[in-house]
Amino acid sequence: MKKISFLMLTAMMVIVLLSGCGNNTNGETATNAPAKTNNQAAEPDPTDAPKKDVKIKVFQFKVEIAEALEKLAALYEKETGIKVEIETHGGGEDYSALLKAELAAGEEPEIFNSSGWAGFDPYVDRATDLSGEAWAKDLVEASKAQITRDGKLLGMPMNLEAYGFTYNKDLFAKAGITELPQTLEELEAAAKKLKDAGITPFALTSEWWSMGIHTLNIAFANQADPAAFIEDVKAGKVKLKDDPIMKEWIRLVDIMFANGQDNALTTDYNTQVAEFAAGKYAMIQHGNWIQGMIDEIDPALNLGMMAVPLQGKPNVFTGVPNNWIVNNKSAQVEEAKAFLNWMVTSETGKKFISTDFKFVPALSSITPNPEAVGKIGGDFAAFANANPEQVKGWNWDRFPDGITQQWGAAMQEYLGKQITSDQLLEKFDKAVQDIVKK
Repeated sequence: MKKISFLMLTAMMVIVLLSGCGNNTNGETATNAPAKTNNQAAEPDPTDAPKKDVKIKVFQFKVEIAEALEKLAALYEKETGIKVEIETHGGGEDYSALLKAELAAGEEPEIFNSSGWAGFDPYVDRATDLSGEAWAKDLVEASKAQITRDGKLLGMPMNLEAYGFTYNKDLFAKAGITELPQTLEELEAAAKKLKDAGITPFALTSEWWSMGIHTLNIAFANQADPAAFIEDVKAGKVKLKDDPIMKEWIRLVDIMFANGQDNALTTDYNTQVAEFAAGKYAMIQHGNWIQGMIDEIDPALNLGMMAVPLQGKPNVFTGVPNNWIVNNKSAQVEEAKAFLNWMVTSETGKKFISTDFKFVPALSSITPNPEAVGKIGGDFAAFANANPEQVKGWNWDRFPDGITQQWGAAMQEYLGKQITSDQLLEKFDKAVQDIVKK
């Protein structure tokens, strides 16, 4: 009964997010591919692309799936004769800068990753129209808009993710915390209880993307109309330093920074997640994408996803982290499309997406696997189902590339106590205007 109810719950995640996120490009479900039996019909060839002695290069961002993606590529080569070379840059690396350097050097990977909205602007001229691909009709509706231009689908949404504060339920119980914080006051009180019990409340990182993207999005997502607010910020009609929600958000950041580990400024992403998985900290500002990394250390860790308090009501945040872009500058466009088709239509590919990648898929044709997506995603599903109005979107890609990097650098200065909160917000505003005016 427990397994059946969990499957039903995760299956409802897409429906919940479609109704709960409004104009945002997000949704969430979990995924599982059924085991293949001996009498199962042979898989159809997902493409008519001829088999050639060619190589496809995939320049990709997702460090969490790097090893599994390489295994999948090897299986594709064995089946088709086409070699797929995987090159991964993420975690502490600036993927966007490295991709631009790759392209500037005349290298043209057949497939690369890009976010949507304004983050996709630098790559629109390289993106192949994928609207007519067989899998396109199966995309979760909320995943499409961020990568669609002039009615053309210019990428394959990679997956759906959600984040809030992932927390260790056993450490909360040890500290005597019986109810999750609903306000900043309650969050601060919970942090004190954890400290009194000898537990460090937050696992922090100095990674620019975590602070400059995910942390800042909490403030933008809490605006009444995030898209309109961001357009006003870019146009110079609104200053972040004058916005009351930004000022309340500073208080949230102060609570996190005051209750994290001592060496936060030198803690990278991998170390942050590994130490959290080892039970050293009670909360971490990441989402279901860290489940696989945690399972490698302690698959029995009792985790949940906690909504983040701000504006008197806590929220969780969900969206499409990245898209697969087929590079039209490559000579192997058809072979690249064929690989993506195989990845999402073959039983082998769907199994990797749902189980090995531990992805929440953006395609309704891939069956949920709640056991693979794990406790973090399951807790999110329960919260989203009960509180759809408290599921907010991802907004950082509405800003031109370069702004979030500057925000992350400013957050590093603030974490290191090198600047004041007023100076932090002033740096945020300056970063927007510096980039927008170019």
